[in-house]
Amino acid sequence: MGLWRGSACAGFLALAVGCVFLLEPELPGSALRSLWSSLRLGPAPPGPLSPEGRLAAAWDALIVQPARRWRRVAVGVNACVDVVISGVKLLQALGLSPGSGRDHAVLHSRSDLEEAFVYFMGKGAAAERFFSDKETFHDIAQTASEFPGAQVLLCGPIGPKLHELLDDNVFVPPESLQEVDEFHLILEYLAGEEWGPFKAPHANRFIFSHDLSNGAMNMLEVFVSSLEEFQPDLVVLSGLHMMEGQSKELQRKRLLEVVTSISDIPTGIPIHLELASMTNRELMSSIVHQQVFPAVTSLGLNEQELLFLSQSASGPHASLSSWDGVPDVGMVSDILFWILKEHGRSKTRSSDLTRIHFHTLVYHILATVDGHWANQLAAVAAGARVAGTQACATETIDASRVSLRAPQEFMTSHSESGSRIVLNPNKPVVEWHREGITFHFTPVLVCKDPIRTVGLGDAISAEGLFYSEAHPD
Repeated sequence: MGLWRGSACAGFLALAVGCVFLLEPELPGSALRSLWSSLRLGPAPPGPLSPEGRLAAAWDALIVQPARRWRRVAVGVNACVDVVISGVKLLQALGLSPGSGRDHAVLHSRSDLEEAFVYFMGKGAAAERFFSDKETFHDIAQTASEFPGAQVLLCGPIGPKLHELLDDNVFVPPESLQEVDEFHLILEYLAGEEWGPFKAPHANRFIFSHDLSNGAMNMLEVFVSSLEEFQPDLVVLSGLHMMEGQSKELQRKRLLEVVTSISDIPTGIPIHLELASMTNRELMSSIVHQQVFPAVTSLGLNEQELLFLSQSASGPHASLSSWDGVPDVGMVSDILFWILKEHGRSKTRSSDLTRIHFHTLVYHILATVDGHWANQLAAVAAGARVAGTQACATETIDASRVSLRAPQEFMTSHSESGSRIVLNPNKPVVEWHREGITFHFTPVLVCKDPIRTVGLGDAISAEGLFYSEAHPD
């Protein structure tokens, strides 16, 4: 999980950390900028007059602080130590060769790992899988941790290594401490990197783990019980995807307990749920229908998670097996609208869900139920901007290192007669409305030669939340 600057960064870093901490109201000095693409204008020289430069400058003018800022943020419950390494080099060190790419819902062996890695590498898509064989996983993890160039990042259950890595501003309930760490292996690959017949169209990462503590969400009750004393302004949750490593019976039982625990969070505190890669449609359907969605205020997710959610819960465009390149904006908008209309707050439904932050490589969309959120124009711009700086590991957007790849024109819906939008780098945030729901769209400035792929989604959601203002009920 990637780090963002200052104690505000430490806060959302804990999206993967899963502990309670104080988020100082200091605004990060400068954040990443977002990417734009396919502007049919031909390549422009980098600089302030290029589309990238004009877009970055327009963002800077649009991103303003909310009137009311979060003072204290509680984050849980998925905590681990991430070991980040070149995927191809690790698999070569394990004596594996590239075969035929194939997805596996659960990894049972080294060959399953190799097949799943090259499958997603060939698509340039992010994915996360559970590794069922404990001994084999630990052997692989040992090789990875000793590999030259391997990095350990802080990303719940807090073991000794993770506790050592935590910032002093991060408060850890004593009940969260345990004798051993949970390790997740992050296999990165570069854009254009080749292994056998496979070539990555984008830089990305493949995550796998044998994580039973987070899979059982062991620290959820400890986390919730700590909130009364901590008194947060905002609660951020993640880790439901880790339950895929549990049996179906344990999944059903634990999910009911999760809903009960979330219901114990004091009324009036917004709750953001960060989703992650999943393969179990029954579990995803249960998360959608068994009161998890209505119990949270905000969601963060990417294009794979959005389509899988729609497929699992019979939503719009569920017959689509996968996105063909850049996710169609109109289709994404239809699914976001469906989630908020079917599972969000309304006059006839007591759901708390009023906000979704969708992010994909080349654009972001913030969808909100009218009357519940403010400063979302700045929030979506800030989330997109941080994607560019985080990936390029720069303090500000460097126009020479990013490119605009978002569609120049798109329809706002395919389920109804939507509007046709033509993008303008000088006015990078586009707004439209549909039956009481407001959409804010902005392109992302894609880093041409990314330094980081880990934690981008969490940094994006964190920055978007940082600039968001929730109206009190």
